[in-house]
Amino acid sequence: MSFAKTLASCTLAAATLCAPGLRAEELDVTAVAGHPPVFLWVKTLSESYIPAVNAALEGTDFSISWTEAYGGTLAKVGGEMEAMEDGLAQVGIVSSLFEPSLLSLQNVSYVTPFGSPDVDLVLSTVDGMHDEIPAMRKLWEDLDLEYLGGGFGLEDYLLMTTFPVESLADLEGRKINAPGPAVNWLKDTGAVGVSGNLTTYYNDIQSGVAEGVIVFPTAAAAAKLFEVAPYVTRVHFGAQFAGGIVAKKSWFDEQDPVVQDALHAAAETFAADYRTGLETRVTAAFKAMEEGGAKITELSEDERSNWANTLPNIAMDWAKDLDGKGLPGTVVLTTYMTHLKEAGVALPRDWSAE
Repeated sequence: MSFAKTLASCTLAAATLCAPGLRAEELDVTAVAGHPPVFLWVKTLSESYIPAVNAALEGTDFSISWTEAYGGTLAKVGGEMEAMEDGLAQVGIVSSLFEPSLLSLQNVSYVTPFGSPDVDLVLSTVDGMHDEIPAMRKLWEDLDLEYLGGGFGLEDYLLMTTFPVESLADLEGRKINAPGPAVNWLKDTGAVGVSGNLTTYYNDIQSGVAEGVIVFPTAAAAAKLFEVAPYVTRVHFGAQFAGGIVAKKSWFDEQDPVVQDALHAAAETFAADYRTGLETRVTAAFKAMEEGGAKITELSEDERSNWANTLPNIAMDWAKDLDGKGLPGTVVLTTYMTHLKEAGVALPRDWSAE
């Protein structure tokens, strides 16, 4: 081969190797979640979010090699932030539900019970408030986290008991299990709130430590709580925002805007797929409970209103406490209530009214 042809071949090869997208920079990224993939938010992270990021990066100068660390392999439930802080993961699911102090503003739905049962509305509202109220996003940033979006949550909470419930009076003196923040939903009702979690509910009720539980349907069905608490009362405490997808901010800030945009945009795919998947699971949960012998009833609107208005204003107390700490608690509360009302939600109580 002549020198000229050899030079031309080398030049072509070099140009080909350097062509955009043909030799993408591969980033090593670990995604973390304390829960196993049996939980929908983790399943959707793996099956929707990660493929959506990869798809957004196709044809660019970047690609990602993912390591997926779920179910306690890298971090226990509630320990995802520490894993990212230590540099062990760059992307993850963080539950604001487990961080009532550090991510206080994100817990607004948990202090406003009897809100909307519509998961899509609650999640999109709190998600959007991160752009309306800079302080909400700043709480994540102060933890070296970039809130990517993809708010996930839990469907309309209900009550399961060992006895029938037709009115608030039926709860007088009864011991009811509830997750941390939901214990406040029993204040001044005559019921005795017993803090617990999904790992303790069944045994607590079976052993008599509790006579019922505040829980969401998909968890209730999976744990077969209807075996020990067959009376299912749809109180409609409301759907709840529980957290979102985040990245380690100091790592995120170092990435090319193309990568940053892909990580943000994929959160929209996650959100849509999560909500669709949740609807299917909720329908299946009620079917499983009914087939398991559960007696499912609706609490009347009058009794629901009575319950909501019997409670002290737990939301305003929460908001004023945060105001005193220099956070916009009242602004967050008022904004959330306004959005629900504008969406046409029939609220038995406006928690933003003093």
